[in-house]
Amino acid sequence: MDNDNNNGSDRIGPLFRDRHVLITGGTGFMGKALIEKLLRCTEVAKIYLLVRPKKGKLPKQRLEEMFANPIFASVIQLRGLDTLISQCVLIGGDVMEPDLAISEVDKQLIIDNVSIIYHCAATIRFDEALKKAVLLNTRGTKLMVELAKQCKKLEMFGYVSTSYCHLNEKLLMEKPYSPPANPHKVIKGIEWLEDNVVEGMTRKVLGECPNTYAYTKALSEALVVESMEDIPAVVFRPSIVAPTWKEPLPGWTDNINGPVGMLIGAGKGVIRSMYCNSDGYGDHMPVDFAVSAICVSTWNYIGRKDYSRNIYHLVSSSDIKVSWKELIEVGRSITAHKVPLNGVFWYPGGTMKKYRWQHNLSAFLFHWIPAVLIDCLLYVLGHKPILCRVHQRIAKGFEVFEYYANNQWDFDNANLVFLRTILNEEEKVKYKIDGEGVVVEEFFEACVWGARRFILKEPDDTLPAARRHMKIMWCVDKICKTLIVGAFLYYFGMWMYNKIFSGIFQ
Repeated sequence: MDNDNNNGSDRIGPLFRDRHVLITGGTGFMGKALIEKLLRCTEVAKIYLLVRPKKGKLPKQRLEEMFANPIFASVIQLRGLDTLISQCVLIGGDVMEPDLAISEVDKQLIIDNVSIIYHCAATIRFDEALKKAVLLNTRGTKLMVELAKQCKKLEMFGYVSTSYCHLNEKLLMEKPYSPPANPHKVIKGIEWLEDNVVEGMTRKVLGECPNTYAYTKALSEALVVESMEDIPAVVFRPSIVAPTWKEPLPGWTDNINGPVGMLIGAGKGVIRSMYCNSDGYGDHMPVDFAVSAICVSTWNYIGRKDYSRNIYHLVSSSDIKVSWKELIEVGRSITAHKVPLNGVFWYPGGTMKKYRWQHNLSAFLFHWIPAVLIDCLLYVLGHKPILCRVHQRIAKGFEVFEYYANNQWDFDNANLVFLRTILNEEEKVKYKIDGEGVVVEEFFEACVWGARRFILKEPDDTLPAARRHMKIMWCVDKICKTLIVGAFLYYFGMWMYNKIFSGIFQ
């Protein structure tokens, strides 16, 4: 425990008083959670949001849409929407564009006022085209570092990396690692080459990196580490960022990444097989824990002037390890008995396969054949076929998932553990960054509720009908299995009869 504990009162929220914070990627999953946390729990003066136009929507429209997200409901009720909007300064720009596409007026506003930068913007698609991934993730980080170097009041540049970007290391320590290539040379080469040329040489460029995400995040992190000689910079390496544990809403999410996609797919009955080391585990970090850790480490860096800790692993596996097998079993129990989803195609089931050929055979029998049959039936009934398209997306997702599910990494998180020791009792509750009190089954049940409410948009009043439907699917599943087993035994018996007894009666 820190000796100066402020009589047990919060010391982290007041740190942000009179400070202006710039956030990139604020409309993303972690960005939303970070903004909400700052607005609800700290005394931040202004939040500058770098927002680009998207799908014909101007930055202002995107800000209004962001505040309409359920994650902001409690803080809006607490403080009022107008107050929150007045705290936010929109900066039109795009980290993928040269000079960040920021006007000179906005750039000067940032230079004169911003003291903390959180660079969260990135493409998190694992199969993103290499050129786009380099321009957005790597060159965008370089441009943000250059902007940070000009900020007159800069106290911290926080870069959100990933704990899965140095995959050649099986034990990841909270220290810098050499990048797979020189990031400056990669940026120059990518800028000069045409898209089709870059696409053709992607596999060779990546080398041992499994995808463009890991490759470009490793390059980006190297740029931030390099900048530590010139600016006060901190690297955050979150693992698989999962839905919220409790704050401000249990199970809140806005995407199907991480465990949510698996839970939906299994809960809908469309995922029946996975090629996966069932005893391995994925490190899942609830997003509310991650943003709390960012706030606490900011206080430790600026308020306590602890400059020696500038790389943090935001991971949970040192406290809670959930194997892939346990995740699937818990998810199956929840979606089958507690929180069933609407429109289930098949009773939740299936298994993990140790060998790829087993998975391929099972996928053919239990993914593709049912998908073709059901899509044909939908077409005949005048509906749009959907299941084959779903399985195409699942198969593409499995290409990425299989690499991570069949390899194992462990993470040292001594710096995060240290942060827990310096928090007083109020801060431990307000900025929870430990696994005490977390029950795995309850957390993943909250994840299913979140998927149901926020992703699938299935109202709670449809739950009774979903439970009735699930009972019907259970009966259908049992009948089908009985028929299949019966048919197998019948034909096996006839084969044995022909082999053994047919000669006797000739």
